[in-house]
Amino acid sequence: MAKILDRLLLFIYSFSIGILSVIAILLFTEAVPFSIDSSQEKTLLNVSIAVAVILFLLSIRFFYISIRRDRASLPSIDQRTEFGDIQISVETIENLSLKAASRVRGIKDVKTRIKITESGLSIIIRALVDGESSIPALTEEVQKQVHDHVQEITGIPVSYVSVYIANLVQSPTIKSRVE
Repeated sequence: MAKILDRLLLFIYSFSIGILSVIAILLFTEAVPFSIDSSQEKTLLNVSIAVAVILFLLSIRFFYISIRRDRASLPSIDQRTEFGDIQISVETIENLSLKAASRVRGIKDVKTRIKITESGLSIIIRALVDGESSIPALTEEVQKQVHDHVQEITGIPVSYVSVYIANLVQSPTIKSRVE
């Protein structure tokens, strides 16, 4: 809700600044003739002060938003124990998955992605294989290793491990030179 309100305020703020800028440009270049009498001057002054105060308050709000630390940008999984709260970042779980998948022989260039679901963690592994081992056996081993390692280290249930084999590792070709 706060983000929607902030976006709406930012839209109003930007729109107001844009309109005021266009009016100021038109008045200073005398593209629009402008003259006021003393009765309109007081009303114009009051409206100008009100607009200035509103824009100043919006500026303070946006300044605060820009410097505060946003907790939503640091996704984590929270657990409660009898001693207190534990927070494990999603990045930590990705690195644990990466470590477990990299231990399997024949798996190269591993990338991981974590999704948090109701039933536990959903881990997606993308890897290259060396092409010398059975792909079903490799992927099953990766699934087991990642599932067991992450669940054992973090204590968070792992509901699903998906392995996507992107390609084979291209071994460098060595040309022999005949002299």
